[in-house]
Amino acid sequence: MKCNVGHTDRVIRMTLGVTLMGLASYGIVGAWGWIGIVPFVTGAIGNCPLYSLLGINTAKK
Repeated sequence: MKCNVGHTDRVIRMTLGVTLMGLASYGIVGAWGWIGIVPFVTGAIGNCPLYSLLGINTAKK
């Protein structure tokens, strides 16, 4: 699997994911907050399927 998510993008994704999951676990935002697992996982593995479909690559060459 090719890395198509750059460092800054990864940090933002993982931070957003953890924040959403944390808010959901405390019941602040409701069940939809568990969608935060998607940006967290894509940031952790460094590959975004949507970026692949759209031809976007934020990783350094």
